Amino acid sequence: MRTPSSRPLALIAGASLAVLAGCGSSSDSSSDGSTSQGAKSSSAIPVVASTNVYGDIAKQVGGDKVDVTSIMSNPDQDPHSYEANTQNQLTLSKAKVVIENGGGYDDFVDRMLKSSNSSAEVINAVKVSGKSAPKGGELNEHVWYDFPTVAKIADSIAAALRKADSADAATFTRNADIFKAKLTPLQTKEADIKKKHGGEAIGITEPVPLYMTEASGLVNKTPKEYSAAIEEGDDVSPKILQETLALYSGKQVKALVYNAQTSGPQTQKVEDAAKAAGTPVVPVTETLPKGKDYLGWMTANVDALAGALDK
Repeated sequence: MRTPSSRPLALIAGASLAVLAGCGSSSDSSSDGSTSQGAKSSSAIPVVASTNVYGDIAKQVGGDKVDVTSIMSNPDQDPHSYEANTQNQLTLSKAKVVIENGGGYDDFVDRMLKSSNSSAEVINAVKVSGKSAPKGGELNEHVWYDFPTVAKIADSIAAALRKADSADAATFTRNADIFKAKLTPLQTKEADIKKKHGGEAIGITEPVPLYMTEASGLVNKTPKEYSAAIEEGDDVSPKILQETLALYSGKQVKALVYNAQTSGPQTQKVEDAAKAAGTPVVPVTETLPKGKDYLGWMTANVDALAGALDK
């Protein structure tokens, strides 16, 4: 699994307090792509999320009782190429609740917390999911595409917020329950796709959408060597690339679901092959698009998948 790049820990740990003090985060956005949401009251619980996916869920659970900062939020940037910096360390040092993905996706969060904030309540989404690598394979760390896991994450966030602010415990529980109820229609949509298209084949560029496509009963036909190489940022061998392209020229798959945040010559060839064959293309991303919240984003993803398969 490819992990986001980060600057050496020694650089972060060695930064002087004077440098950190000069790197305060903006209330809206900053040069590193971080965004801050929520109330600016001094009584609001400072929450830091590694990506705006978890930041949005935290805001929906915490409401105006939280001040949420999302470290990775740029929809035009591949999260795997993100470079952590001293501003991130300062932000994490002030957090009472931290939400990370885990599974090797955002390891810089744990490294920074060890040197700056050992008291924060940390929610690791992969650990919350209970998922592990299949025998002989690698863990698919993109657990935010798995709606049962997201429901567990909402409960974990509510529990962490209740610990930080017991006076508003009922509010956090209620908000989490409301959020989870809104996940149910998404699972119903997946079940509808499975009923109508279960067993049909699709192609991918990376494992990003697999929890969603598998819950929809779809079978990924992309060679593992292709998607693994793309995820790791490695070159795909000519043989594997030809096998992948043949899925489209031979009309062996009903749709291509590709990660729009990670593109290059070898993913472009696959997209071009799909379009040339008349195979519908469904773009997905790893972070929230501008103007979208988690529920609206995932609703659009599931609807786009259903629409592609119906063509």
